[in-house]
Amino acid sequence: MTQTFQFQAGSEADTARLGAWLADLLPQGSVVALVGTLGAGKTRLVQAIAEHCGIDRRDVVSPTFVLVHEYRGRRRLYHIDAYRLKDEDEFFELGPEEYFESDGITLVEWADRVEGCLPGERLLVRIEVAGGQSRSFTLTAQGARYEPVVEQLRRKAASK
Repeated sequence: MTQTFQFQAGSEADTARLGAWLADLLPQGSVVALVGTLGAGKTRLVQAIAEHCGIDRRDVVSPTFVLVHEYRGRRRLYHIDAYRLKDEDEFFELGPEEYFESDGITLVEWADRVEGCLPGERLLVRIEVAGGQSRSFTLTAQGARYEPVVEQLRRKAASK
């Protein structure tokens, strides 16, 4: 059974809380596939995760033109943006396996554009604008490795 968790963020503070939870719960070597329209909040969630890992959130920008940013804090983050890539072959040229097989957290924005290149086991995060600062996050465990993460997120949200 696929584990899914819905999180409603009414503000950037709520998004920051979700990012902190993910920074604490994601196992080493995690791959997070971020999907959402332009301006949905993909980079903002990455900033929230980074901030909780001891990385200055102002240093975390969308890697649209660089394609990959590496950040070192309490945990290592790899931030990949597939928006400007022509196809999956171009994504493979970035050497994503090196990031996927690392002990850091790899966050892929516009993951739906390179879905065939991603590991079968990953955490899928769909973000939808719910109006103003509000966002709806749907987190889906794709593979048994991420099921405990989704379950623990559900518990944390219920206790708040």
